Amino acid sequence: MSLNNLKPAKGSNKTSGKRLGRGQGSGKGGTSTKGHKGAQSRSGYSRKIGFEGGQMPLQRRIPKFGFKNINRVEYRAINLDDIQALITNKKIKKDLTIDKMVELRLAKKGDLIKILGRGNIDEAVNVTAHKFSASAEKLIEKVGGKIIKI
Repeated sequence: MSLNNLKPAKGSNKTSGKRLGRGQGSGKGGTSTKGHKGAQSRSGYSRKIGFEGGQMPLQRRIPKFGFKNINRVEYRAINLDDIQALITNKKIKKDLTIDKMVELRLAKKGDLIKILGRGNIDEAVNVTAHKFSASAEKLIEKVGGKIIKI
C-alpha cells in the first residue's frame, strides 16, 4: 500500500464525483459553479436565518404592536352573584374556601382568586380569597359575612 493507491472505505465517501475549482479544463473551474458576483459567490458567506432571497422576510412583514408585562399577576375573578347562586343551590353554607372553589370548579388548583362585586349577596358567608374588590368587601360585610385574605 502506498500514497498513490489509498482509497476511502467503501460506502464512507458520500460526495458525488463533482470536483470543483480544479482548473478550466475540468469544466468546473473559475467560478466553481457559484456564478458571478453576489453574496453566495463570496467566501465566508452564510445565509441569515429567515432570509428569503431579498424579499421582505416574514418576521419583518408581520405587524408588531402591544406590550406583554412579564410581571403581570393573573387572578381568577369570581363575582358575588356566582357566590349567591352557590348559596341558592345549597352547594355552600357558611364558608367558601379556596379548596371548595376548586371542588366546585370555580377555579383551578394554584389559581390566585379575586372576589368582585357584581351582583348581590343575601346570606352571611365567610369568604377566603387572595384579593377582594372594595365593593365586594363592603357587600359581604354588610350582610354579616367575613372576608379572609390569604
